[in-house]
Amino acid sequence: MGLVNRLLNLVKRRETPVLGPDDPGLEIVAEAFDPVVADSAVLAGSPGWVSTAPAVLRHHLLLPPDRVAEAASILAQDGYDLREQAPAGELVRVHAVRVQVLDALHCAQERSRMAGLAQRLDGDALGWDALQPEPTA
Repeated sequence: MGLVNRLLNLVKRRETPVLGPDDPGLEIVAEAFDPVVADSAVLAGSPGWVSTAPAVLRHHLLLPPDRVAEAASILAQDGYDLREQAPAGELVRVHAVRVQVLDALHCAQERSRMAGLAQRLDGDALGWDALQPEPTA
């Protein structure tokens, strides 16, 4: 790749608006809570999802309260922020969130990873959803 192409790529990256998990105007554009439905089918069937734009990927987990800090430490290594939502009986509902451009392969890999992590910590992975800004008219 030539110098000009590298400089153009840097400029293009700076023009891309930065997305944050707490940005106003985010709406759910895809959700996968049925383990039988493939992530590729979920994304393909989501008319609001913009495949080239960053999204907030939010995994819904149930964890024992005494394992939440351990999960947060593990997930932080890959850029996830773990946020407690509410008690759910003996478990705590948490969201593992991070911003990324979504594709079916990475959604499936992360869903599997969350299921494995939740199982090791005596919890459960319920599914994921993706949020993107409302389209501007």
